[in-house]
Amino acid sequence: MNSLGSPYGSASPVTAKDGDAAKGRYGPEFPLTTIRDDVRLHKLLLDELGVNQIAAVIGGSLGGMFVLEWAYLGKDYIRCIVPIATSSRHSAWGISWGEAQRQSIYADPKYDDGYYEFEDPPSTGLGAARMSALLTYRSRNSFEARFGRNIPDASKVQTIRERPRPATPSEAHFHIHNDGHVVKRKSLSRNNSESSSRQSPNGSNGKQVVVDSPDPQFTGPKKVESLTGGEDLPTSTYFSAQSYLRYQGNKFVKRFDSNCYIAMTRKLDTHDVSRNRADSIAEALALIEQPTLVLGIESDGLFTFAEQQEIAEHVKDARLERIESPEGHDAFLLQFEQVNRYILAFLKEVLPDIMNKEGATAEEVGVGKITKSSTFGEAEVEDITAW
Repeated sequence: MNSLGSPYGSASPVTAKDGDAAKGRYGPEFPLTTIRDDVRLHKLLLDELGVNQIAAVIGGSLGGMFVLEWAYLGKDYIRCIVPIATSSRHSAWGISWGEAQRQSIYADPKYDDGYYEFEDPPSTGLGAARMSALLTYRSRNSFEARFGRNIPDASKVQTIRERPRPATPSEAHFHIHNDGHVVKRKSLSRNNSESSSRQSPNGSNGKQVVVDSPDPQFTGPKKVESLTGGEDLPTSTYFSAQSYLRYQGNKFVKRFDSNCYIAMTRKLDTHDVSRNRADSIAEALALIEQPTLVLGIESDGLFTFAEQQEIAEHVKDARLERIESPEGHDAFLLQFEQVNRYILAFLKEVLPDIMNKEGATAEEVGVGKITKSSTFGEAEVEDITAW
């Protein structure tokens, strides 16, 4: 079961209108949907399958929003819940990040009000939106510890983008300024530019100057000898943090759709458990009756620990546990040992009739280990946008 608006199934901007391919795709005409809509849709499916009760609903981030909405179906249907690193309503901070990401897509000329060709989508805008989102999944200290001012190792890069060798300081500055951007022009066009009157790449003695000019994206703050025999030419300062963001952006656009991204971020914006339910968040949370385990991360800047405290404070039968990690929001997908320990202890307490039963035991390989890479930021499918 996934979310309406996601490109991975159900219905979304990339599906045919009314299931009729002749009518084209919904595109920007796909209706706004909410977390609550998705829960209702999932409930219809479970009813069709004859499911009468859910032992536990567990989820983090967007999934945590689902968890809270599931709770309102009643304690006889949902026995317990575990919301992780989430919120009872999407914050102004979260809404603002979503808006910035949407504006990145809108600014791409290929967006065309959402009526872009499916074969030629606004990939640049979507990639920029993805890079912006990645910054919310980790903390500042996490990025600093992981990347610092390190420079990518060119030997580990499979494909190095070809770039023309700069012949003049002006041309070198031009390429540095546009590093990371797909440059359309082959040369500088300003009339007063040095490139408009190309100098021969020869030294003062008439012999050609041979220079090994490394690709700017894989070099540090160095300089190379000028092809014209003049001043040394600066090369781009390209850091591992930039390489990471660009790589993730390029990978993401191969599997996601821009209109779907807009639809999903707007869905996040609608989240508010008190909507049409109570006059305040506190009153709405007080309606949740199930035993509840809330997990929060102190370093989470997207769904703050204070938001987890708010949930635990107002849900009648709730307890709050802290995931210790400097990694920010991603920590609940990295610190499996802590998360598993808290959840298993909670389930054994509130669901003894299930947890104390013997069952088939599968070999668990690697469970409990702290992974090296973020599921949110780097896994091909299992990440925050695999809705």
